[in-house]
Amino acid sequence: MSRAHGADDVPQPSSSTDIASPTPPPPQPPPPPSSADAASIVRIGSRQSALALVQTKLVETALQQAWPAMTYEIHAMKTAGDKNQTTALHDFGAKSLWTYELEALLLEGKIDLIVHSLKDIPTQIPPTLTIGAIFHREDPRDALVVHPRLSYKDISSLPAGSVVGTSSVRRSAQIARNYPHLRCENVRGNVGTRLAKLDAVDSPYSCLVLAAAGLERLQLGHRITQRLDSRDGRLLHAVGQGALAVEIRDGDERVEGLLAKLGHRPTTLACLAERSLMRTLEGGCSVPIGVETEWAGDGADTVLVMRAIVVSVDGKDTAQATIQQRVETTDEADEYGRTMAKELVGHGAAKILEKITLNRDIVDA
Repeated sequence: MSRAHGADDVPQPSSSTDIASPTPPPPQPPPPPSSADAASIVRIGSRQSALALVQTKLVETALQQAWPAMTYEIHAMKTAGDKNQTTALHDFGAKSLWTYELEALLLEGKIDLIVHSLKDIPTQIPPTLTIGAIFHREDPRDALVVHPRLSYKDISSLPAGSVVGTSSVRRSAQIARNYPHLRCENVRGNVGTRLAKLDAVDSPYSCLVLAAAGLERLQLGHRITQRLDSRDGRLLHAVGQGALAVEIRDGDERVEGLLAKLGHRPTTLACLAERSLMRTLEGGCSVPIGVETEWAGDGADTVLVMRAIVVSVDGKDTAQATIQQRVETTDEADEYGRTMAKELVGHGAAKILEKITLNRDIVDA
């Protein structure tokens, strides 16, 4: 069973007063019995955007299939990143731009879990919260979406001066490095809003760069002109891109049990390695880093190959590395990420990181 709620439906604490009443109030009738026992209700937190709700429904469906006797409620709300659709992401002063308000509800016990795009979850989350499951990764690549009235088929064919719409410093830094003849301009809003800005008659944009997985989940895969990776387009994706994650209270055995049947181990190990890399390099601020991970070998999903790059904001300085080794446990994934961080530092990442503005807390989306 599924029920949906807006943010205003989340119960609020009642107010109290210190002024005594001259006579006791009359007894109130007990509240009507709940239609379902509280232990059988799972309250799922989500952002209100169309993409977030589609992704939340994917997780809800997986839960329903695993635990059909439970009742599921979706509580959707706007986060700080949703409310401000004009400021460039790198000008915000908070890492938890897409998660803070939902995490507050989770900590207060008003919801039981949150569905996130993994790339939106900071590598440092509140100590009493944890990632309970990471689902099978969809296409993690970035996607080029060319203006419908233009005939260009790939990013390398765009003429000098073409404007690329993106609010991601990771993307704009790599574009500046690989395609210095192009110009990146900020574009904010949900996927539909960004596409509308691209398609407008007076649009300043020649193209957008968006996450392929988000377009596919919104049934907009037909808008993709080119899928970008290290071989085709020379852009590496964001840490955790393409994967959905469920955030829960640490030690919540009921929700942990519900999620035990879900999740995808190869995706989990690869994404934990990516997050370990990011966490090791951050040192208090986020960095424009691109990654690409894939499993190699005999099909046993044990040898992880990772390519990673750190690029200065202007694209002029770069540190990149490729490593591969067996990864079979979460501890090994964590160590793998630290190993890649050391490789990047050895290739000059430290000098690049020193130049990154310390108050730029958000550099990627």
